[in-house]
Amino acid sequence: MNKVRISIILYLLLLVIGCTEKDITFLISENSIGRLTSTSEVEAISSVFLQDSIVRDTLKSKIGSSSKKIQIFEKGGLPLLLLTPSTDSIPTIENVQILDPRYKAENGIGLLSTFKDIQSSYTIKKIVTTLNSVVIFPKNSNLYFTIDKAELPTNLRYTTSNIEAVQIPNGAKIKYLMLGWD
Repeated sequence: MNKVRISIILYLLLLVIGCTEKDITFLISENSIGRLTSTSEVEAISSVFLQDSIVRDTLKSKIGSSSKKIQIFEKGGLPLLLLTPSTDSIPTIENVQILDPRYKAENGIGLLSTFKDIQSSYTIKKIVTTLNSVVIFPKNSNLYFTIDKAELPTNLRYTTSNIEAVQIPNGAKIKYLMLGWD
């Protein structure tokens, strides 16, 4: 009788564990964002974002260019993602700009994070200085972060020389969070 009771309890426990699926709707990993993966074809986007609105760019920046931006909006109108397709014969997504702060990496980093959060979660491979921002590329990650130069000390806002990690304030906010797949 005890063996039957233990077997039933173990069966029910396995059933409960098997049925509890982690919600990945707003999870960013190295090869996925929500249910969109690095191998998802552009044609499959409508099935991946079935509950959301998809807006495709109708203007071509160059004649013959097939790379158009695809915007994903929540049904309520909130912007979620901006997708850039590859120009391969079977296009997949090449780059994703995260627009909704609910999206977070497995380590908790998202649009509302700061430079200090980035430094505590990643080893920085490279920092690229542009005219209006600095772009931070972590080692071994497909994510990259843009911080507006307005977040930097006044003496660094107008420089085009390389900015080092020690020059970026801990509280500097992320302006853009991007996921790039090759």
